[in-house]
Amino acid sequence: MSTDTQPPEAPPTSTSAPQLSHARDLSRPGFYVKLVLMMLVNAFGLYGIMAAFGQEQWVILAVLVVTLVVADYVYFSKRSIPAKYLMPGLVFLLVYQIYVMANTAVVAFTNYGDGHNDLKGPAITQILKTSDRRLDGTPTYPVTVVDVNGSLGFAVVEDDEVLVGTQEDPLEPVTGAVESGGRVTQVPGASVLPLAEIQQRQNEVLDLRVSVSDDPDDGWLRTDNGTTAYQARSVLRYDEAADTFTAENGTVYTADPAQGLYVAPDGTSLSPGWRVFVGTDNFTRMFTDSRLQGPFLSILLWTFAFAILSVLTTFALGLLLAVVFNDERVKGRRFYRAMFILPYAFPGFLAALVWKGMLNQNFGIINQTLLNGATINWLGDGTLAKLSILGVNLWLGFPYMFLICTGALQSIPGELTEAGIMDGAGPWRRFWNLTLPLLMVSVAPLLIASFAFNFNNFSLIYMLTGGGPNYPGAPLIIGETDILISMVYSVAFESGVRQFGLASALSILIFVVVGFISWLGFRQTRKLEEII
Repeated sequence: MSTDTQPPEAPPTSTSAPQLSHARDLSRPGFYVKLVLMMLVNAFGLYGIMAAFGQEQWVILAVLVVTLVVADYVYFSKRSIPAKYLMPGLVFLLVYQIYVMANTAVVAFTNYGDGHNDLKGPAITQILKTSDRRLDGTPTYPVTVVDVNGSLGFAVVEDDEVLVGTQEDPLEPVTGAVESGGRVTQVPGASVLPLAEIQQRQNEVLDLRVSVSDDPDDGWLRTDNGTTAYQARSVLRYDEAADTFTAENGTVYTADPAQGLYVAPDGTSLSPGWRVFVGTDNFTRMFTDSRLQGPFLSILLWTFAFAILSVLTTFALGLLLAVVFNDERVKGRRFYRAMFILPYAFPGFLAALVWKGMLNQNFGIINQTLLNGATINWLGDGTLAKLSILGVNLWLGFPYMFLICTGALQSIPGELTEAGIMDGAGPWRRFWNLTLPLLMVSVAPLLIASFAFNFNNFSLIYMLTGGGPNYPGAPLIIGETDILISMVYSVAFESGVRQFGLASALSILIFVVVGFISWLGFRQTRKLEEII
């Protein structure tokens, strides 16, 4: 007997796991949202890469390429789910913290500032263009001031041909431009500035130099009134081989790489200079310059005093009010607590301006009303100005301390207080030996943060006193109520000549001081944890 054997039935075809996962992704709306967002990220990233390449910013270009590749891998990979949440924060940390800190550190070791803003090549070009005079026998051109992609330029007519150029690009023929009566009226891809806007941007227009050709010896066009231009050329001759400038009277200016300047034998120099590495000069200048040494040390001591006293006074008042209004026997506690929060809810810089008016020597309500017409110079005398700052900061800071102390007091178990009463401890003893140590466990880190904030409390100083009264004879605009951060602002922006290198060195000093004190403070607060 024979039996027919049937071949085994083939198993059904199954889709692999990666294919199923990919199919599920395509069916989810969130995938397309992510795809659109990543398309935008890549578009902006590629634009930044091309811009960095055009400006020869190789470090920025490399960072953008790496960031873009990592972002694409993270958000299109199944193996990096945690990184999808960390990536945005890390990018912002890199851009707004690491880059800023690194750039500040680099600038601190240079002479970067007014007169030393750029590299040596652009400085040479600028020296040639700013030491110019009109060439004899050259014609005067009716000129039109234009804006070409954000850069000012000139448009002129020569031999029935319209020429357009900017500070960066020399004059070149332009097709499609419209001229009337020898003056250009329209330029493709550029906007013609009306007379009113030329007057508003007068300094930019008068400082504008547009090269006639790629050869610097041909000179450039400049204007004295915004309506006519003439051809000018530098009165200095630059010798590239010797790296010197020679004036018409024979004076030779030689490059000084230590200062980033071209200096003559008599000590005079050409402006602008260029950025050079100056080592630790910016860090030591405050201690070696006799005109700055005294004011800087005074500002340093006042910064520490201001930060420490601000923390102590605001904490003491906030703690006192928190203890008083934590007692259930006080009626209307909720109303008073709400009232105490009001100074904290009001913007600090506006409060400082209000207090500045109240402390005015001649018209302030404190002198005129509370002190019956006295003329106390609260903000003009150094000592009184410092006391005023501490008083105003007490008004602004005690609500914060009141809030955190109230919360800390309410977190202390009532059984501990009852145990202290049963042991016969009085109110003061319970407070010093029980309540305050437990309170400090929660509050100490916040006190350290408050110290760091007040160490850099720029807005209060700037709005209330502006750092004044100023130190007489100091080469910088700095005063008796300046703290280090307001001194940095003055060095960088308000002292006539902006000195970004020196300001960066002071910023690093602030960072080191605040970082060290914070580290020391947090290390000491660990001992308080043994209380619990």
